[in-house]
Amino acid sequence: MTNDIEFRSGFIAVVGRPNVGKSTLINAVTGMKIAAVSDKPNTTRNRILGIKTLPGAQLVFIDTPGIHKARGKLGKAMVHTAMSAIDEADVIMMMIEVKDPFGRGDRFIIENLPKSAILVINKIDTVKKEDILGIIDVSRRFEGKFLEVIPISARNADGIDDLLDTIVKYLPEGPRYFPEDMVTDQPERFLAAEFIREKIFQLTKEEIPYKTAVVIEEFKDVPEKELVMISALIYVERINHKGIIIGKKGEMLKTIGTQAREDIERVLGSKVFLELWVKVSERWTDRENLIKDYGYGT
Repeated sequence: MTNDIEFRSGFIAVVGRPNVGKSTLINAVTGMKIAAVSDKPNTTRNRILGIKTLPGAQLVFIDTPGIHKARGKLGKAMVHTAMSAIDEADVIMMMIEVKDPFGRGDRFIIENLPKSAILVINKIDTVKKEDILGIIDVSRRFEGKFLEVIPISARNADGIDDLLDTIVKYLPEGPRYFPEDMVTDQPERFLAAEFIREKIFQLTKEEIPYKTAVVIEEFKDVPEKELVMISALIYVERINHKGIIIGKKGEMLKTIGTQAREDIERVLGSKVFLELWVKVSERWTDRENLIKDYGYGT
């Protein structure tokens, strides 16, 4: 992977507009589902580390919330989380979507880059090759902003090896920060909450997913029963939101729980008993103390 024998390592901030595929890429790179994914923007709310260890390097990817014109305190906290990751990173990797490149949101990010970034064009499986070449040509107009341009399909894991090779070139010599077999620094209870929230994003519509928070109340290993017992609270802002999450005869909540449990079991490698409760927390997305209490913007 490198021309020299020294070990390279560093932190790579993965930034971009909402819904360009940042979390899908992190999952593809690590080979494990560690970040929530949906077709709705702003699924990611926290900074999540995805770790990829190679024979001569360790790449620590920082998955960040989509950078957007924030409305409300939760949105502003998410954008702050993303922008702070840029300042701390050794390498910046900016992702754009092949069908909607260099729009107003992309240009805002480019203008605020503190140093040159690797530009990643995602979802190349959805267009013709000449379209990709056209985007690469446009990228040259942003003089000095991009180190290199790498086309990929995060969904199909196409171009990932080329991307990793490129990133390693720009990493400094450094230590192995994490054990070789570690793919994320996030605790299991955080991943459990993310998978529950992901199912809410995938299964509900309009404003519902954006007004929900998931907090793990209990996470207990029960060796004698060979399972993990998890109890989680789903917070919503309005009583009618609670009804939608629960669904007719509890069917929606049951579906959310079943699908989340299957993902959690794959990560834990253990049977899981998952219990979900829904509680109203009025205007929590605009109350800084509750945003922090629920684990966002920290």
